[in-house]
Amino acid sequence: MFEKIAHIGVAVKDIKASTKLFRKLFGKAPDHTESLPEYKVHTVMFEIGHSSIELTEATDAESPIARFIEKRGEGVHHVSFVVDDIEKEIARLKQQGFQMIDDKPRLGADNYYVAFLHPKSTNGVLVEISQKKA
Repeated sequence: MFEKIAHIGVAVKDIKASTKLFRKLFGKAPDHTESLPEYKVHTVMFEIGHSSIELTEATDAESPIARFIEKRGEGVHHVSFVVDDIEKEIARLKQQGFQMIDDKPRLGADNYYVAFLHPKSTNGVLVEISQKKA
């Protein structure tokens, strides 16, 4: 079951410049930064209420973020939702006819298991489901 919006992911070209911009926008420092070499990205999280904004910068021209920016430019990349049981939710979504990018959860940023739904099955929106690692 979907519980809440975890974060909105924003693809950025320059994480330092974007962090400075969003720091001014939100009036606060980021709450979490992380490099994920296996996904070829750097991330910066700003907690806003019960959700977050995740800035994501590619560290390699072949990363999905770099390809996204090349096609669409900087901007909203995905919406992430917290779920109570990610494996059960993947099975439910597949049974409902949604196309999954990830058939099994993988470890993502901030110690969350994540799985993505293909935007072809969600009106062009890249949807991520996530569950905090126990």
